[in-house]
Amino acid sequence: MGTPDFAVASLDALVKADFDIVGVVTAVDKPAGRGQLLHESAIKKYAIEHGLHLLQPTNLKDKDFLTHLNKLNSDLQIVVAFRMLPQVVWDMPRLGTINLHASLLPQYRGAAPINWAIINGEKESGVSTFFLKEEIDTGDILLSERVIIADNETAGSLHDKLMTVGAQLLVNTVESIRREDFKAQPQVALLDKHQSLKHAPKIFKNDCCINWFRSCIEVNNQIRGLNPYPTAYTWFNGKNLKIFSTEISVEHCTKMPGEWISDGKNYLKFACVDGFLSLKEVQLEGKKRMFISDFLRGLKVLKEHP
Repeated sequence: MGTPDFAVASLDALVKADFDIVGVVTAVDKPAGRGQLLHESAIKKYAIEHGLHLLQPTNLKDKDFLTHLNKLNSDLQIVVAFRMLPQVVWDMPRLGTINLHASLLPQYRGAAPINWAIINGEKESGVSTFFLKEEIDTGDILLSERVIIADNETAGSLHDKLMTVGAQLLVNTVESIRREDFKAQPQVALLDKHQSLKHAPKIFKNDCCINWFRSCIEVNNQIRGLNPYPTAYTWFNGKNLKIFSTEISVEHCTKMPGEWISDGKNYLKFACVDGFLSLKEVQLEGKKRMFISDFLRGLKVLKEHP
């Protein structure tokens, strides 16, 4: 059960490991783009290409869907980047349902663990497999693996790392369940009593708006954690400016946070509370994503922030 590219790597790894995939459940086709043409999920495309039995329920509690799912007689259900399941679904297989989550649980439960790990300046992340139960992302842990977050890591690059590592971890998890030699640990046993839980809720537009009254490191982390999507943004000459990458400029700053300076050719720097952030890749509303030198070259008038 899955929808995006992140889930495809796991499904492909299971297929290549010769597990018997009796069914694939994914989201219904949705209209996308200017033409609002129906868009198939990445998982659906993979399932069709490999001749896998496909289900696209609009309602996970629909009687026809539940009957069809039950007739598949699966031993185990696997969830990767899908949606919250009702108990009647996750409790159906004789061995239960497992989930692959892109964090080191119990930290960063929620919809956007990759983004929030970088936004919060973490130095490591990882993937975890666990048995589903009623409360989201709280089931007993089966396996986990750590991944280092590089200084220049973006949500996009960390996504790709965890996608690959997670696919193999999932194969190892299913193998251990098949061999019946797994040990499921309650998440509470993995949490140091001095640690507080960090959460990973869905990203909203307000989370993307840059508050320049913060440190350069904090704003840079926010920009990295939202690159490539949904992207951090600010306002520039009255227009929305998406910012994909920046570089911390250690120099004396006399500007107020949010004010900017530029030579009109090579640099555009925004002030934070402790210095400047030099913009590297940006996208002005209605324009394409581009490097800062190309962006500045295309501006007819550039005035320093008052």
